[in-house]
Amino acid sequence: MGETEFAVIGGGLVGMAVAFGLQREGRRVTVFDEGDVAYRASRGNFGLVWVQGKGVGMPDYARWSRLSAALWPELAAELQEDTGLDLELRQPGGFDICLTEEGLAAAAARLDTLHTQLDGDYPFEVLGHNRLREMLPAIGPQVAGAIYGPEDGHTNPLVLLRALTTAFTRRGGAIENGAPVRDIEPQSSGFRIGSDPGWRAEKVVLCAGLGNAQLAPMVGMHAPVKPNRGQVLICERVKPFLPYPTAQIRQVGEGAVQIGDSKEDVGFDDGTTPQVMAAIAKRAVRIFPLLENLRVVRAWGALRVMSPDGHPIYDQSRRHPGAYLVTCHSGVTLAASHALRLAPWIAGGAPPVPYLETFGAERFAVSPPA
Repeated sequence: MGETEFAVIGGGLVGMAVAFGLQREGRRVTVFDEGDVAYRASRGNFGLVWVQGKGVGMPDYARWSRLSAALWPELAAELQEDTGLDLELRQPGGFDICLTEEGLAAAAARLDTLHTQLDGDYPFEVLGHNRLREMLPAIGPQVAGAIYGPEDGHTNPLVLLRALTTAFTRRGGAIENGAPVRDIEPQSSGFRIGSDPGWRAEKVVLCAGLGNAQLAPMVGMHAPVKPNRGQVLICERVKPFLPYPTAQIRQVGEGAVQIGDSKEDVGFDDGTTPQVMAAIAKRAVRIFPLLENLRVVRAWGALRVMSPDGHPIYDQSRRHPGAYLVTCHSGVTLAASHALRLAPWIAGGAPPVPYLETFGAERFAVSPPA
């Protein structure tokens, strides 16, 4: 039987950020990862370090996202120093493009509400078409305007995952790859991971994305997460035209154009469909007409990990102390908070923020009728 202090279940962006943070705290950590056959959200994300719009209905999520965005330069610098990898972090602010005046007004109203809930400490700017065109000259005539968030940015998510993995292993962390964890057995002291002989861990951290729904009850917790599919198009490289990320389109470091932001409730189907890809492409051309004749070189679908309210779940088991749950659909944005703030708490430190309990799964409990 293998032994470890912390077993982190899941080797995607969430799991590796937590594992890196625990290793950074001097803990002995083993990551158990199913491999690329898993429904890995990390392979399909958009690479945004995004604050804008997060937290409507839960202001503490806005606070947590803003904290992570502020921590991102520290994380990127540390990972580059450890690995030599440039994460291509850019935080010039970002735009949520609106094609209609009604859409722009609705987006502004949502952020006005959040601005009020945060006592005025939530920066954003509503831009009409002419002002937006000054900042994004390639914008199309059908665009009504945009919301500008000065704290938004983007990074290279593939390099981020590679950097976290490399830094983690160089600091002594271990990865067990290619075998899904089907069983977690709480014992009198610690947990057994997998079937006989399995592994013994003093503590376990569930970062398995959609797999957390099945694993959490094994350690006395609740993870009501479901899949939501997004499809992404990658167009050929072109000369730089988009100096800011947007919620719908971004130009990556080598010049390729990434297009996405679809949302589909299709269960565990992570494929692509011509209808959705066509809709994504049509909207992109309305936003930036210069994209019309670009060739699409890749397309894929991936499954987001969504809780009932769309916000993260951070929890620890009361029935089986030493078991933790970490799940969210913003693995890139929250990577810095997970590595630099949440992991030290899991390692035994104080809660990183006074509102951490806000993210507990108990918020989804249904009270029995009176």
